[in-house]
Amino acid sequence: MLSMIIGLVFVGIIIYMLFLHPKNEARAVAQPPAGNSNALQLQAYERLTLLADRIALPNLISRTPSEGLSARDMQLLLTKLIREEFDYNVTQQIYVSPEAWNAVRNLKEKNLLTINQIGQLLPPEAAGMDLQKQLLQYLVNEPKANLHELVSEALGFEARKLL
Repeated sequence: MLSMIIGLVFVGIIIYMLFLHPKNEARAVAQPPAGNSNALQLQAYERLTLLADRIALPNLISRTPSEGLSARDMQLLLTKLIREEFDYNVTQQIYVSPEAWNAVRNLKEKNLLTINQIGQLLPPEAAGMDLQKQLLQYLVNEPKANLHELVSEALGFEARKLL
């Protein structure tokens, strides 16, 4: 009988350590102290606004040198830069509204799609500069393609609601 009680206590401790204790720690990490909540949310909106600016195609193109790159290499580089910027800021989604996060994610996906679609239209021997020119031309001809401005405005609007 005593060995059965000891066994049950041991099993209870193991269950607590494996299933209950880690969840409590995760909740403590996921929920910031009440006084810091607005500050963390404002910082997240700020970082996501910066992300939207950094992955905006005109800004991305102006920061990315094309010398010596083929259009295909430029396409890969631009998509890699967007994914890296996005991945670096992915944790900010826990501090912003789902709508704000979806807007940022949609901007990333739209830019990746645009780069890949225009890249596919170029001949295999095209240079990186050719891809950059075609992307900029597309943005000039399609004003609605500058989605980053709309996303930045939406992020700013939500951030101002916190003030």
